[in-house]
Amino acid sequence: MNIHWLCLFIATQFEVLWVIGLKYSTSILDWIGTLLCIAATFVLMTIAGKKLPIGTTYTVFTGIGTVCTLLSDVVFFGEKLTVMKVIFIATLLMGVIGLKLITKDHNPLTEGAKL
Repeated sequence: MNIHWLCLFIATQFEVLWVIGLKYSTSILDWIGTLLCIAATFVLMTIAGKKLPIGTTYTVFTGIGTVCTLLSDVVFFGEKLTVMKVIFIATLLMGVIGLKLITKDHNPLTEGAKL
């Protein structure tokens, strides 16, 4: 795993935090933490997007973020985990893993791609 994939993975973790923060923030300190998580997410996504294809970056970001947010809801907030949710999470994860496996890092600016 290179730095760009690592930044993408860390960005998804910050996404989970700010999504939870949007629902549960009640004080100014909570909201500041939520805003910092939003900022960290977008900085890390920008770094990841410099080398990884944007479509793959966004798909992996939303896929992992969705799975982690749903699992956080189950673990920390008592949401019920059903068989159908597990099936759909597994399907989503297979797609994310598949994209990771077939995606090569690239930088169109250094490879002479036309924009």
